[in-house]
Amino acid sequence: MFYSSESALRLVLMRGEDYLILKVKKSEYDDLGLEFESFLMDKKKSCSNKCVFCFIDQMPPGMRETLYFKDDDARLSFLQGNYVTLTNLNDHDIERIIKMRLDINVSVHTTNPELRCMMMKNRFAGEKLKYLRMLSDGGLFMNCQIVLCPGLNDGEELRRTITDLSKLNISSIAVVPVGITKFREGLYPLTLFDREGAARNIDIIESFHEDFMERFGSRLIFPADELFICAGRDIPPNEYYEDYPQYENGVGMLRSLEYELSEALEKIPEGIRLPDRKVSIATGMLAGDFIRKLTDRITARFDNIECSVYKIRNDFFGETITVTGLLTARDIIAQLKGRPLGDELLISSSMIRAEGRVFLDDLTVGDVEKSLGIRIRPVDNDGTALLKSIIGVE
Repeated sequence: MFYSSESALRLVLMRGEDYLILKVKKSEYDDLGLEFESFLMDKKKSCSNKCVFCFIDQMPPGMRETLYFKDDDARLSFLQGNYVTLTNLNDHDIERIIKMRLDINVSVHTTNPELRCMMMKNRFAGEKLKYLRMLSDGGLFMNCQIVLCPGLNDGEELRRTITDLSKLNISSIAVVPVGITKFREGLYPLTLFDREGAARNIDIIESFHEDFMERFGSRLIFPADELFICAGRDIPPNEYYEDYPQYENGVGMLRSLEYELSEALEKIPEGIRLPDRKVSIATGMLAGDFIRKLTDRITARFDNIECSVYKIRNDFFGETITVTGLLTARDIIAQLKGRPLGDELLISSSMIRAEGRVFLDDLTVGDVEKSLGIRIRPVDNDGTALLKSIIGVE
C-alpha cells in the first residue's frame, strides 16, 4: 500500500526507527515516495486494560473475529480520531507526541487514580494520568471522554474529574452513559442509569457551564444524547453543541439531524407537488420517537408522502441496547416481516459496514431485502440525506 501524505510522514516518525526527512515542506508531503505494507506499517496495538464497562467483553460468541479486537493505539487517535487510554504509552512516547504536535483523544473516565485502576483493571492506569499533565504542559489540546457508570465514576467523582480536567488544555469532554448487553455473565455487576440518576449527573455537568463559558468561551463538556433521553429531558438546541466537537461520540447527533433536515425542508418551494410515495424507517428504540417527530413534519408538509417509523427492539444484544448503530439484520427481519413497509425501507448506514453492506450479524442488505421483499436504502446520519430519501429525491 502506498502512502504519500503528511500522515505517512508522521507514522514513520512515530515508529522506533528515526527516518531523517530533511527540507520537507508541508506542500511537498504529496511526494514523499514512502511505501508500506500495511496502514500502520506494523500491527495495531491492542488494549492492555480489562475495563469493567468494555463493550467487547459483552458481545456474544460466534461473531467475526475483527469485532473482538480491542485497539488502544495512539497512532489511530491522531489519524482516525480513536480514543486511547494512554496505558500503552511510556514517557518517551509522550515526549515524541508533544514534539510532533499531535493533539490526541483520551479515554479518561476518572481522574481518581485508585478508581481508574479499579475501573480499567490495570494497576498502571492511575499512574498514567500524569500524561494528561505532560501533554497539556507541552501545549497540546485533548478531546476527552468519560464512560459514566452508576455508583462508580458518577456523582461527586464526576465533579472531581471535570474539575481536574478543566485545569488542563482540554478541547472538549463527552460524557457517555455505559452500555450493557445481556452477555455479562462473570463480569462486574454494572447497572444502567435510571431517570433520576441521569438527571442528577446532567445537573452536575450543567453546574460548570457559567464558569466554563467565562474561562474558556466554551461549554467544554457535553452529555451524550442518550443521557438526556434517559433523564426524560429534551435534546438541547443546536447552539448548545457549538461546533459539535463530540459528534462521533453520540453527542448532538439527533439535534444535528433535526437542524439539517429543517434547513433542507425550508429550501423546498411552497406549493411544490412531489410524486406519491410511501416509505418506512427502521431505527433503534432510543431515537425512534425523535425520528417520528421529524417525519411528522415532512408528512404534514406533503400530504401525499407517507412515512412509517418502526422502533426495532435489540434482541441480539439485549433490550438494554437501544442505539440504532447496533441493530442487526435478524432483528430487523423478525420484527418487520409482514408489516406494511411501503415502497422502500430506510435504515441508518451506521448499521452496516460500507464494504459489502454487512450488518453486525454478518447478513447483508441484500439478505434483508430478500427476506422482507422490499428495497432497502442505507441513509447517512445527515438531515438533508434523510429528507431526500423520504421524499424520493436523489
